Amino acid sequence: MAGHPVDQSPKDITALRALFEAVREGRLTPADAEGQARDLAADPFEDLGFARVDHHRAVRQGFPEVIFGQGKSPEQVASIAQAIVNRQHSLLVTRTDATAFDAVRTAVPDAVFHPAARIIERRVDVPRGKGLILVAAAGTSDIPVAEEAVISAEVMGNDVERLYDVGVAGLHRLLAERERVMRARIIIAVAGMEGALASVIGGLVKVPVVAVPTSVGYGASFGGITALLAMLNSCASGVSVVNIDNGFGGAAIASAINHLD
Repeated sequence: MAGHPVDQSPKDITALRALFEAVREGRLTPADAEGQARDLAADPFEDLGFARVDHHRAVRQGFPEVIFGQGKSPEQVASIAQAIVNRQHSLLVTRTDATAFDAVRTAVPDAVFHPAARIIERRVDVPRGKGLILVAAAGTSDIPVAEEAVISAEVMGNDVERLYDVGVAGLHRLLAERERVMRARIIIAVAGMEGALASVIGGLVKVPVVAVPTSVGYGASFGGITALLAMLNSCASGVSVVNIDNGFGGAAIASAINHLD
């Protein structure tokens, strides 16, 4: 009834306060804030039986729940995708395939499939990142992971450029693109084998570098563990590292940084 306060959890109150602050500071339009406030007023999650879709994640973390497609049936992916789209959220399905896409597009006809990235997505207007994210891949074999990072970052509202096949076996290829490297606000460095690209880039720039090791390489690469350890042991400052082949994780970190004031 009018005049009676609505029961809200402390998390909801904190989220509302964050919305008010974002509008006051000009980081969020009143219309966007209204949409997020409506999400807060609705049920925080939707129980589909086999999945509980977290509809409040966009308010808490700045981007809606992302569907990890691997291990899910096409029907499960499609049902979760429809629940997300019904709330007018961005749709991002990672580690998926054409079979799942066939199921998703029956529920979400305007969804798009990116085979190289293994991503299904549907974009809505979201707050834009402040600068450019550059995704640099050491070799052509690293492109599938790099493309996962590119498409994920774009769906999250960022301007993204690709810089592929610039590994340390031919360092002149990277140095020839130094102007583009220096324009970026954040760089995602994707590399397998010995994973040296992240250290090289980290030693050239003053911006954050997100290193993504890939499972590309011969036996002694141990499925990406060699690249992972090399990146974790980088002597270049300002390098952070995500898990092996986790292009989405690299994009999530880079996007969060790029949306900071």
